[in-house]
Amino acid sequence: MFRRSLLAAAALVGAAALMSPALPATAATPSVAGPVAGPAAVAPAKVAKKLFSAWNARDRRAAARVATPSAVSSIFAYVYRTPDRFDGCDGRVCRFVHTSVRVPGDLNGIAMVVSGGKVVKVYRSRHLVRPQDAAKHLYGAWRRHDRYAGLEVATRGAVRTIFRVRFDPSGVPYHFQGCSPEPGGRSCAYSYEGGAMLMSVRGSKTTGYHVRSIRYIAD
Repeated sequence: MFRRSLLAAAALVGAAALMSPALPATAATPSVAGPVAGPAAVAPAKVAKKLFSAWNARDRRAAARVATPSAVSSIFAYVYRTPDRFDGCDGRVCRFVHTSVRVPGDLNGIAMVVSGGKVVKVYRSRHLVRPQDAAKHLYGAWRRHDRYAGLEVATRGAVRTIFRVRFDPSGVPYHFQGCSPEPGGRSCAYSYEGGAMLMSVRGSKTTGYHVRSIRYIAD
């Protein structure tokens, strides 16, 4: 009697298994299958090189396919010879640098910021023909907390010095006092309550000006 009951129960379990739909393998073993992967992200270097090639060919249409309008305008405004070496990417920022041409500042060429499969911003070495323009450009970059913009017109040392303190829009105001001669170049000053920031600017109208160093004085 007991044996007949076991056989009947087994038959019922077998019938239920035949009637129930099988679970997909991914649902049955989620820890093994994991999430379904989406399309692979385009590497920043690949995007940057496409824009660089389009610019080098002077092909704005091709450039517009891989960069925003502002990035296209920026790279096509570059006034120096084409950089001759790809210097790799630091996260989303990819650089192309000069090895045979000397340009103002320590950006030394072009830097591209890549996001969402496009170049969204282009930094470039600048040719500024007045010392005050170099000083104001670096000061503006500091106000925006933008180190790459600072490197467009300044040495790494100058950028490192000014960025040691984060610009505080609610802090003491800075006032530009112009530029005056100093040995080897010009000194451009920003005064503030209690002292001043002095930028040593070097260069010429022909070569372009850059900020070489920064020092501070107290009243």
